Amino acid sequence: MHYVSTRGGVGAAFADVLLGGPAPDGGLYLPQHWPQFSVGTIRELADAPYAEAAFRIMRPFVGDAFTHDEFRADVDAAYAGFAHKAVVPLVQLEPGLFMLELFHGPTLAFKDVAMQLLGRLFARALKKQSRRATVIVATSGDTGSAAIAALAGQPNLDVVVLHPHGRTSDVQRRQMTSVLDGNVHNIALEGTFDDTQTIVKAMFADSAFAARTNLTAVNSINFARIMAQCVYYFTAAASLGAGFGRTVNFVVPTGNFGDIFAGEAAARMGLPIGRLVIATNANDILARTLATGRYETGRAEPTLSPSMDIQVASNFERALFEASGRDAGFVFDAMAGFAKTNALVIPPLVLEPLQKRYLAGRADDGETLATIARVFKQTGHVVDPHTAVGLAVLEKLKARLDGPVVALATAHPAKFSSAVTQAIGKPVELPPHLSDLLSRKERYTVLPNSLASVKEFVLSHIPSS
Repeated sequence: MHYVSTRGGVGAAFADVLLGGPAPDGGLYLPQHWPQFSVGTIRELADAPYAEAAFRIMRPFVGDAFTHDEFRADVDAAYAGFAHKAVVPLVQLEPGLFMLELFHGPTLAFKDVAMQLLGRLFARALKKQSRRATVIVATSGDTGSAAIAALAGQPNLDVVVLHPHGRTSDVQRRQMTSVLDGNVHNIALEGTFDDTQTIVKAMFADSAFAARTNLTAVNSINFARIMAQCVYYFTAAASLGAGFGRTVNFVVPTGNFGDIFAGEAAARMGLPIGRLVIATNANDILARTLATGRYETGRAEPTLSPSMDIQVASNFERALFEASGRDAGFVFDAMAGFAKTNALVIPPLVLEPLQKRYLAGRADDGETLATIARVFKQTGHVVDPHTAVGLAVLEKLKARLDGPVVALATAHPAKFSSAVTQAIGKPVELPPHLSDLLSRKERYTVLPNSLASVKEFVLSHIPSS
């Protein structure tokens, strides 16, 4: 499998995509061609264990980077540690509405589904190449802890995680900062998630610094994350009988656009998906974009769903590339202009395919709390605020959907106990393996919103410097 950049630069093989960050031209990698799965093959996934389904769906992306046995071993190991036998169980909330629980991994968030595999593939690839790497992570709350859980203690890499200081929940922060392995380094940046993401992109853009530190990324800019996340779209749709005229819709709480783009990837691979619903909180750049055709940043507002407090959705570039008919020249010019003005007018020929594939809406904090309370009263299920945003947006848009709907439950409600308690009057307990989390020792460094400060920290904390 060969990979191309959304901005038209030199392509790469899977091993380079896995261990690299953005493409050298600043674009994001995508497969040169999407592998195709027939309806019959998809229907067979309904009866397959999750690890087996994951192996079948992801194997074409890997090419010759790993042997058949190596890749199968890492996939099996990645999903053996999830708390639920089904890995990502599908539960029914009401007729025609299902919730896909993606929070049964070690850090209680959907990021584990991809990160548990990425950690193993990283370690194997680095060993094969006899090299060391520095994994740099910008996180709005969940990616960082998932990366640390997957990579802590690995002998051939360091993990540097930047989270926005004071803008994550206590549980989210402590899941990162209480891991004291020597190769884990946490930075609390005095800024927003968009600021952490800007700094990470700037470090990759500095080719000398990136080479000196052997920099790589596990954010959703890494296509391997998309590859792993598209699996649960297949397994959910297959279990609901997708195919032969029946489609399934998905509602996705959306920040950086990686999780929902995995749904587009699945659709392009042959999965019968109806509509993908983009659910945003008050940071509604994506909802505004689909409505107006103008992609323009604003100020990131803190909300009860902090993992979605994002204005610049990095993976939206991948959707623009596909919607434009893979016009890398258009994407290059569009992203260059956006970098200068923080605004982009999407031409009608690109906007129309986006609007055909996606619906979008927003829900504020009041609607989020009301939805948590409503779902608990009606079904007995407690949902976290991100999942609640998705369900609140669904209420507004469900008349425009035909067929069953799967709402992605992206985090365990105990990660956001304050919001849940506010909504239903009582907290949700953490699972036993995290029961002492709030009393564990923390280690992190608060840094100003400065590229130079972060570079200095990285150089002073990693052996390769």
